[in-house]
Amino acid sequence: MVLPNAVLVPNALLPLHIFEEQYRAMLRWSLERDRLFCIALQTPGACGAAPVNFFPVGGIGLVRACVGAEDGTSNLILQGLARVRFGKLSQAEPFRMAEITEFPSDCPNLVEAEALGVKVVELCAHLHEQGRPLPGALVQKLRYLTNPELIADIVTQTFLREPLQQQRLMEEASVSERMRLLIRYLQAEATA
Repeated sequence: MVLPNAVLVPNALLPLHIFEEQYRAMLRWSLERDRLFCIALQTPGACGAAPVNFFPVGGIGLVRACVGAEDGTSNLILQGLARVRFGKLSQAEPFRMAEITEFPSDCPNLVEAEALGVKVVELCAHLHEQGRPLPGALVQKLRYLTNPELIADIVTQTFLREPLQQQRLMEEASVSERMRLLIRYLQAEATA
């Protein structure tokens, strides 16, 4: 599924309203099988009908809940599972399908990534203190997380509002570099 303003980050939940016929067909296909489908961010200025109008890295997700309406539309919650790299299109109609491979994270220096994660959590707390509206106890729960990749994913989904920033983080394999980018984006927001 190619969307103009949404990125599916691992470990995040993405609510979707399915109304276009091609995506209705995709959802039916997915629900009849493994309940999985991918989200790709549409490239800026791309024509919706172009065969490849999306970034090469996206997210694969699991349909956690889905409610269909009488008019054929559906509301669902998609849970991000992993980053994937899109390959060759294997199908264009009735919906696009592409070959995918996992896009794994790289964390050769865990101590560095953990230290950067502490800084990211501090910046999130600072934004919350500045009045950034957040879900109830999110900042408190972030303080107890130790997995830097999980921290990066949660903060990317929760704190970054710009899909192109989220996409940049999706395409970064290095967890430490993801943290550095998050720090830069969060500092810019804190001073805005």
